[in-house]
Amino acid sequence: MSRSDLSSYLALAQHCADAARQVILPCFRQSLPIISKEDDSPVTRADREAEATMRAILEEHVPHHAILGEEAGTSGALGKDWLWVLDPIDGTRSFVTGRPSFTTLVSLFHEGRPVLGLIDQPVTRERWLGLEGEPSRYIAPHLPGTIGTRQNVPLREAELSCTAPEIFRPTQFRQFQTLQTKVRRTSWGGDAYAYGLLALGQIDLIAEDTLKPWDWGPLAPIIEGAGGSLTNWSGAPLTLESEGTVLACASTALRDEAIQALSS
Repeated sequence: MSRSDLSSYLALAQHCADAARQVILPCFRQSLPIISKEDDSPVTRADREAEATMRAILEEHVPHHAILGEEAGTSGALGKDWLWVLDPIDGTRSFVTGRPSFTTLVSLFHEGRPVLGLIDQPVTRERWLGLEGEPSRYIAPHLPGTIGTRQNVPLREAELSCTAPEIFRPTQFRQFQTLQTKVRRTSWGGDAYAYGLLALGQIDLIAEDTLKPWDWGPLAPIIEGAGGSLTNWSGAPLTLESEGTVLACASTALRDEAIQALSS
């Protein structure tokens, strides 16, 4: 895996996100049929068409790579060295209720680990880019923000965030509630957008459960490239076989405190 390979793949990821924007934006705050999936999460025509658009781009440019998408599953052999993981609209609940906090997520795994990540917010035109081993980037023509996590915040002063209480299994929710007692405050909502805010130093800590590879795949390169860490609740790296817990922290010191709180 060369730097030039990763740079070309990052350009391809941005091409996918640009195309997804063109599908999603005309559907935002419009009356769309909403279908409930087996897990009761919503899906719309915008989700499916945006993923199909990105898949078509990848199949044209990197036909030897595998693809895993939230809506259409797998194409190609998952045992291949390169795997693209797509979530066309992360935060569909936000999308269908008119909130501009949903995102499009694109990640690329190499030999089972995420080496490239992209978070895109089509309405605000914010975009976060991460490549393994490089500083992350934040592109926002109309909004302020500088990449870099807050490095000197202890747990007692940390801003904790989570999408919703409903994402937790019972045992994990009790652990999360213990963590809540140790931080300054907790904010709810945001989905993957909150992880982008952590990379900008606005949030210090995110603890979530039942996440799938398309939920967290892009986040590791972005958060690590901003100075933070992304692991499971035991501090182990996330893999395609991870059990669902995700812990994003602004610093390794904060991660150690959070893991201790979650396990107490």
